[in-house]
Amino acid sequence: MKLQILSVPNCPNVASLRERLADALGAREDVTVTTEVIDTSELAEAVGMNGSPTLLIDGIDPFAESGQATSMSCRLFRDETGSVTGAPSVTQLRAALRRVSLRTWRARTAPTDPAARAVHRAILRTFAATGAPPTDAALRQIAEANGAEVGSLLAQLHEADAIRLNPAGPIRVAYPFSAIATRHRVRLATGVEVSAMCAIDALGIPAMLDTDATITSTDPVSHESVTVAVHNGRYVWSPDTAVVFYSAAAGTGPSADCCCDDLNAFTSTATAQTWMRAHPSILGELLDTTTAERLGQHIFGGLLDQPAAAGINPGGQPG
Repeated sequence: MKLQILSVPNCPNVASLRERLADALGAREDVTVTTEVIDTSELAEAVGMNGSPTLLIDGIDPFAESGQATSMSCRLFRDETGSVTGAPSVTQLRAALRRVSLRTWRARTAPTDPAARAVHRAILRTFAATGAPPTDAALRQIAEANGAEVGSLLAQLHEADAIRLNPAGPIRVAYPFSAIATRHRVRLATGVEVSAMCAIDALGIPAMLDTDATITSTDPVSHESVTVAVHNGRYVWSPDTAVVFYSAAAGTGPSADCCCDDLNAFTSTATAQTWMRAHPSILGELLDTTTAERLGQHIFGGLLDQPAAAGINPGGQPG
C-alpha cells in the first residue's frame, strides 16, 4: 500500500497528519509514506490535491467530497465528534485505510479474463434489472460468444469469490446481491427490489448502479427497521442514531462464509453492543453512518464502470 501526503510549502498541519497516520498504521510494514510539496495550482490539479494537506491511499483521496475541486487552500476536516481539525483523526485514518484495503481486496476478486468478465457483468446487471440471476441459457450464450464454456467460467468466478454457487450449481450470491432473501433489502428507483448480502453491500448498490434507492435493513436485536434514503448520492438515515457493525473477518476468506451474516445495521449503539456481547467470538467494530456509506461506495462504486457485457439485455435475456 502506498500513502502520499500532498501539501503546500510549510503547511502547519502536515506534522499532525504524519503523527496520526503513524498511530493508525501501527507496526504495519507493507506501507510506504511519502510527502510531496505542491507549489503551483497546475501541479495541484495534476496530482489531485483537494486542499493542504491531502492524503492519497493508493492514489485515492478517501476524504474527497463529491464535486470537490482541486485546491491549494488550507484543508479542514470534521472529526467523529464534529470538531473541526487540520488533519483526520486516528479513527478516521484507520477507517480510510480499511476502506481502501477492502476495495483493493474486492478488486482482486474481479475477473480479468474477458469471457469471465462478460459473464460476471451480465450476472450483476441482471440482478439489478430483475432481482434474480440470469437464466442458464443467457449465460451460456455469452460464454459461447466468447469461446468459453459457462460451467468453467462460473467455477472460476466462484473460486475467486466474485460469486458463490450452490452445490448443485445455481448462483446464490453475486456480491453485492443475494439470490436468497436477506435482512437487507434495496428498492431501486426502477421499482425493482433486490436483496444485499450485508449492510455494507446494501449501501454500495446505489453507488454501483448510480441510482436513487431506499435501503431497509432489520436490526437483528430489536427487529426494527433501519432505513436509508439515497438521492443524488446523499444518504439519509432513519433513525439517525443508527450504526453498522464491521467484522474483522472481512477480507479473510469467502465473504458469504466468513463475515456477511455479521455486517449488520443497528438502530443504536445500545442494540449493537447487546449483539456484540452475545457474540464475543465475532471481532469487529462499530462504524458511524458516514464511514459505513463510504465503505460501501468504495468497494462497489466502480464495479460496473466499464461497458455492459455484450450479448445480454437488461432482464437477463440474450441480445
